[in-house]
Amino acid sequence: MYIKENDLTKKYDQLVVQLDALLDGEHNLYANLSNASALLNQFFDRINWVGFYLMDNDGLVLGPFQGLPACVRIAIGKGVCGTAAEKQETIIVPDVHKFPGHIVCDAASRSEIVVPIIKDGEVLGVLDIDSPELNRFSEQDRDGLEQFVATLINHIHS
Repeated sequence: MYIKENDLTKKYDQLVVQLDALLDGEHNLYANLSNASALLNQFFDRINWVGFYLMDNDGLVLGPFQGLPACVRIAIGKGVCGTAAEKQETIIVPDVHKFPGHIVCDAASRSEIVVPIIKDGEVLGVLDIDSPELNRFSEQDRDGLEQFVATLINHIHS
């Protein structure tokens, strides 16, 4: 289904309002990340994995997610998630098979978007979403998911 640009912006705005309400008053990181991944899984169509990897010592470790079992640890600078964490920027990959060093967790994944979670200059982890379709994620998805992560960060307490 084709969604007009303005409609997608409105949907992301509603999603952020839902996230804010869902996490209001809860301070447990894992509960909040679990609900955030479930909310995104409900929001998106044409995806096969959505979840979080969290900083653990000098790498990323699997956090709450929706989808098939996944890679447990990812080194900083490795794969899409490790690269997004290292560069501290969102990465959209139209075709994961063309991304140097892509780590295959689910062979069905064809495209991916990864948004770093940064609070007070420190990378706390990444949001990772995979799709079985090529070119699934757009610049609008980048903007909407960065807004989603910014809202999530407001509910992450030290």
